[in-house]
Amino acid sequence: MTHAQAVERIAKLRQEIDRYRYQYHVLNNLEISEAALDALKHELYKLESEFPELITPDSPTQRVAGGVAKGFKKVKHEVRMISLEDVFSFEEAEEWLKRIKKINPHCDDHGLYAEIKMDGLAAALIYRDGKLVRGATRGDGNVGEDVTTNLKTIESIPLVLRKPSERELDAYCHKFQGQINERHLRHIVTSHEGELEIRGEVYMRRSVLKKLNAKLKKDGEAELANPRNAAAGGVRQLDSKITAERHLSFMGWQVVGDTGTRTHEQSHELMKLLGFPSGDFNTLCDDIKGVQKVMEKIGNVRDKLDYQIDGVVININDDKIFSDLGIVGKTPRGSVAWKFAAEQGTTVVRDIKVSVGRTGVLTPVAVMDPVQLAGTTVTHATLHNEDEIRRLGLKIGDTVIVEKAGDVIPKVVEVLSRLRTGKEKAFHMPTHCPICGSKVTRKEGEVATMCTNPRCFAQELASLGHFVARDALDIRGLGEKILETFLQEGIISEPADLFRIQPGDLGGLEGFGEILSNKLVKEIQEHRKVTLPRFIYALGIRHIGAENAIVLARHFKTFDKLREATLEELDSIEGVGDVVAKAIHDFFHSKDEMTKVNHILEFVRVERETSEAAHGRLSGTTWVFTGTLDSVARDDAKEMVRKLGADVSESVSRKTTYVVVGADPGSKADKAKELGVTMLDEKEFLKMLR
Repeated sequence: MTHAQAVERIAKLRQEIDRYRYQYHVLNNLEISEAALDALKHELYKLESEFPELITPDSPTQRVAGGVAKGFKKVKHEVRMISLEDVFSFEEAEEWLKRIKKINPHCDDHGLYAEIKMDGLAAALIYRDGKLVRGATRGDGNVGEDVTTNLKTIESIPLVLRKPSERELDAYCHKFQGQINERHLRHIVTSHEGELEIRGEVYMRRSVLKKLNAKLKKDGEAELANPRNAAAGGVRQLDSKITAERHLSFMGWQVVGDTGTRTHEQSHELMKLLGFPSGDFNTLCDDIKGVQKVMEKIGNVRDKLDYQIDGVVININDDKIFSDLGIVGKTPRGSVAWKFAAEQGTTVVRDIKVSVGRTGVLTPVAVMDPVQLAGTTVTHATLHNEDEIRRLGLKIGDTVIVEKAGDVIPKVVEVLSRLRTGKEKAFHMPTHCPICGSKVTRKEGEVATMCTNPRCFAQELASLGHFVARDALDIRGLGEKILETFLQEGIISEPADLFRIQPGDLGGLEGFGEILSNKLVKEIQEHRKVTLPRFIYALGIRHIGAENAIVLARHFKTFDKLREATLEELDSIEGVGDVVAKAIHDFFHSKDEMTKVNHILEFVRVERETSEAAHGRLSGTTWVFTGTLDSVARDDAKEMVRKLGADVSESVSRKTTYVVVGADPGSKADKAKELGVTMLDEKEFLKMLR
């Protein structure tokens, strides 16, 4: 990026970050996700690091948060409440440590203290002679809001500091013998003389939010979006009775003042003695790899915790070294927030390419600057179709929010149009197939743009890849590159040709020696017997996924009965609507498709669906699953009811028998309520199966 481009980009980023930060910290009403906002701030921080001459005092990276909300007295923090820079990977965390080791090679000699990063609202509590006299929000880091009355409603915040027993104090001093100023610490802890400040996070438990939203919904009031917003809104209530009704919690993360401790670990242990909760997962680590293990441990149980966390804070454990490392702008050198891989991030769309699928559908794909999402580097995201691009208002060159959840294909969810420079370009779907050059068409009433050439190379390649895929015939070793070579060399032209290949046919191809050729042919020949659901899916019928293939196999039992089915019979099957029924009917009435199918059947034996489940005790019932189940994976739960004869559908209708609802259910639960379908929680579901 040139200097001029950096000037323009930084100005746009600062403007938008300031706007979003005001929404987030003052209005508690953020338009975009916190992950997306973090990504924008991270981009700005990296740009300013690359062009330090462009850093100005009013940059968002040089301040902690927004202004003070009206209605509360302003409070000046005696010690500034600093903020942390974010890292999103092991490599970035390692780079942070290497960077500060250049300043002090021994900065981690006393370890790194890893503590959970609670997703709530930062608060500072002042205790004078052991009594809580003031509680304040972070505000802009220097000046916050006096919310003492509200914080006093939080039961996990002591109104009077706890005095530990002699036994507890002796155990603490023994653990850190020689590392603390024991005489001074004992005096502070037992007398509570003077002033002490405890800093930490106010948050709402997920279980509390669930109950609160149920009540709000019952009363016809707007539900709260997430625990963080609920906590922030609760603390800023002018009526402390409303705050009390939120049942908020507090978790400490810092002691400010001279208590005789010398490390971050000792401070956390001291907070517990004084009566403050501290993170269960907080751990002293020998090195950055130890912190990585803490991240992995928390990541495995994160979704099951009753509180929301977004990462781990890494601290140089030694307080003096931490202080000597100093502060850069508004962030300390000796600490960094290692955040979990974001499912949302921001990036720039550099181009829009068009791919051609196995059914001939043209799909626009965004080509983007690399962005880290859910632990992977993403450079492409599906845009689905022309209508979706229009809905988003997307142009080439736009800054966008992109999302990736689990194994779901990344997608663009929002365009940040305020970051436009005027150089963005509109996108138009091509009039001809980008692969074969044939004309494209879009049928009236449909969103898909199609290539009109049934022999299009892209379609043939995608169709072959689908035929051998994991959920289809599951033929290993036939990747896209190999299939593309086979097509280009004329070795195959349709799926049935795979079973005609002999080892000698591959001898002239680069990379195919005798051993590899024999191995691949053997793998193909071992897959000449296939179950009916897999075969139906492998054919690549439009709109037919693995779930629908199972439904069709259960209903028809044999392939011959399926391909002879009438449109009316197909339409009557639960989970198969009129659009899918027509696609199936059209496929089996296409001369070209039936020719290919008959050629496959010369080599492949399709097994009859003889599952005993057809006569199981759940036969005749249809199940839908929504939300996350704790004790069993959703796919496993589906298989459990299938084995007992049930059908599984992806949509709720009047024909649905049961809807199993886990944590964070989607719109299917609402649909079930609307239609009066029986709903089961996880406990009821498992009880029924037993």
